[in-house]
Amino acid sequence: MKIVQILSGVSIPLSEEEQQFFEKYQEIKLTSLNERQKWIAQNLVRRGIFSISNDDTTLVKTAK
Repeated sequence: MKIVQILSGVSIPLSEEEQQFFEKYQEIKLTSLNERQKWIAQNLVRRGIFSISNDDTTLVKTAK
């Protein structure tokens, strides 16, 4: 576990790349993500950190 995870209170382990994505975006359109970012977003949705809006076009942060 990384120091940033302990200090931020995130109890789900994240890779450095996932942590950067988590810190950068609150809400973002799925169409604006590149393939790598979509893969990261998909993993974060599976873990419940982000969710997809009802219109299936926006990624929204659910974890704090």
